[in-house]
Amino acid sequence: MSAKRDTAKGAQHEKRKIIFLVAMLLLVTIPLCAQPSVSDSTGSEIRSDTIRKMNNRAFSAGEYLKFEVNYGFVTAGDAVIATSNITHNGKPCYKVDFIVDSKPFFDWIYKVRDRYSTYIDSSGIFPWHFEQHIREGTFSRDFTADFDQINHVAYTTEGKFSIPPYVHDMLSAFFYARVLDYSNFNVGDRVHLQNFYKDSTYALDVKYRGKQQVETKAGTFNCIVVEPLAREGGLFKSEGKVLVWLTDDERKIPVLVSTKVLIGSIDAELVEYSGINGPIRGKVED
Repeated sequence: MSAKRDTAKGAQHEKRKIIFLVAMLLLVTIPLCAQPSVSDSTGSEIRSDTIRKMNNRAFSAGEYLKFEVNYGFVTAGDAVIATSNITHNGKPCYKVDFIVDSKPFFDWIYKVRDRYSTYIDSSGIFPWHFEQHIREGTFSRDFTADFDQINHVAYTTEGKFSIPPYVHDMLSAFFYARVLDYSNFNVGDRVHLQNFYKDSTYALDVKYRGKQQVETKAGTFNCIVVEPLAREGGLFKSEGKVLVWLTDDERKIPVLVSTKVLIGSIDAELVEYSGINGPIRGKVED
């Protein structure tokens, strides 16, 4: 009976979490729902002197993005993404903090205080370290992972696990997607990512959906639209569940995330930004 109660409690928690957070945790929660991937588990070795370098014009230390998480006309919470510099084991990194808090009036319904951090290699745009600290209602979870990207091993609170080359965590995957060049993409083209969480590597596709102009509290922006997809199974089996609008420029700032739910939709809308790594050419001037 205890196992059944624990299972039911976990299922109930996941449902409530989706209702409140899925809009902002698009690339964070979807890997948890996908099926473990085995196709990319054996990759070529990465030598310490040949780690990849990526041309990153999307973000830099000092970037600050604030979002309102809305369910219909109700603003249920705020989310902040903040980027800073950090040195991890002698390696220059970006430290990205992702913070989600429910509004005070919403706390009595379902209090959320979630914290995520990733240390992203500043040259290769892949993670060395990841932390997750979840506080949602009566549920809590703490998870950490250190990625040995040279020897393809993850050391986590769950144990020691093999990982494919340049595997991502939940948060670093989103920043990697921002660095990519979509200028030659056709509608329907996909990017294939590998994300690690707990004890498994998960497959995630990011589908290019075209371009669209959107209006937010932070301004009007010309955007590219992408859709994260779990390849198999999980809560997002069908396509068209979550859409993300990124500025159509080198910054690829997320300005809007939208997902349909049983009744209505949940949106995460950019309301404030600073410390951007250059001009936002996708913004439509008044």
